[in-house]
Amino acid sequence: MQNQKKLAAGTNGSVVVERCQVCDSTDLEDIIFIGYLPPVNTMPAIGSRPAEQPAYPAQVLRCRRCQLVQLGLVVDPAILFPPTYPYTSGTTKILRDNFAELSREVAALYPLKSSELVVDIGSNDGTLLSNFTAHARVFGIEPTNAGKLAQERGIATLISFFNRAAGKKAVAEHGRAKIVTATNVFAHIEDIHEIVDCIGELLAEDGIFISESHYLLPLVETLQYDTIYHEHLRYYSVTALKYLLEMHGLEIIHTKRIPTHGGSIRVYSARKGKYPVRDSVAATLAEEARELSDAKLKAFRKNVVQSKLNLYALLKDIKARGQRIYGLGAPSRASTLINYVGLDDGILDCVLEIKGSYKIGKYIPGTTIPVLDEARLFEDQPEYAMLLSWHIADELMPKLAGRGYKGKFIIPLPEPRIATA
Repeated sequence: MQNQKKLAAGTNGSVVVERCQVCDSTDLEDIIFIGYLPPVNTMPAIGSRPAEQPAYPAQVLRCRRCQLVQLGLVVDPAILFPPTYPYTSGTTKILRDNFAELSREVAALYPLKSSELVVDIGSNDGTLLSNFTAHARVFGIEPTNAGKLAQERGIATLISFFNRAAGKKAVAEHGRAKIVTATNVFAHIEDIHEIVDCIGELLAEDGIFISESHYLLPLVETLQYDTIYHEHLRYYSVTALKYLLEMHGLEIIHTKRIPTHGGSIRVYSARKGKYPVRDSVAATLAEEARELSDAKLKAFRKNVVQSKLNLYALLKDIKARGQRIYGLGAPSRASTLINYVGLDDGILDCVLEIKGSYKIGKYIPGTTIPVLDEARLFEDQPEYAMLLSWHIADELMPKLAGRGYKGKFIIPLPEPRIATA
């Protein structure tokens, strides 16, 4: 099944979703519209004159048949994931810890032999695979220059988008995989049916596919509208994933909620009947039936708007006193929050990133808010620091205070508030 058949041609390589990306239904309901957003990782250099920059509608739809929540527009991946894509997973501690925990969990639940192969789709700088090198053979597939960083670390990596040709090359050179992982990329890839077919061809008969995706349940629970941007084509529930995977002869055998990206879901799947289905699957499906009702999704839209207004009210009082606000952290979600709320460099003086980030020296997309080295927080001592990685605020605040920051923190979501370490 080809997703191109379900999409209407747009401009500049974009396509409008008219049928569900999973089940082909036309019964799609509007959940929320976040506005027109620039690609979150297209960041002009500081000092460059503002020029025309594309922006794409971010409408979120739900399929009434299979329950998939999805974006209403698919943007050309060459625009979203250029070779200069600035994200590297190894710079984020919560991801490093998560990947280490994943390798330990795999060792406990489905132990690997040293001869078996682990393939990571969207392997970035090889951080995930580095945890498996002592236990198995590894191979990465990564479309951006981050793959070269993995190669420099000695991790075999194919610089390519994941598709049938890439999968065949992996099998021809390394054999079929006991484990295939796709962490924070399985919701990004356009032609999802072809991708699942390719994963099936890459897996050994007893192989296991492990996906990690930002999870719809915490997105709704904690108003994470900032995770809505065009790299995220789908906002998975286990209910929708079950529907998708079963169309391709795979069944979910285990699920686990994990803390990455403000709340994600780790899903293990394999060919039907190969492994026992753990109790976690039924428990997760039952929770979704309770917590993702029509009423709660309607309340989500209303609560997001109120949260935006409350943040504006909080910022208005601070700026009326002539006080400075620096943003802290420039994850992709920061671009959505800044653009949806309508912040500019008159409200947010700058955004600070850790030393070594490829985003330093650039502007936040759609703005002239500069991204600078985090050292400025301690040198300048602004009155307020807005935590754009607010989902790890409890971890960040004591660390920053311990390093010498004396000001207060703004936590923008879910309910905007001022906090101290």
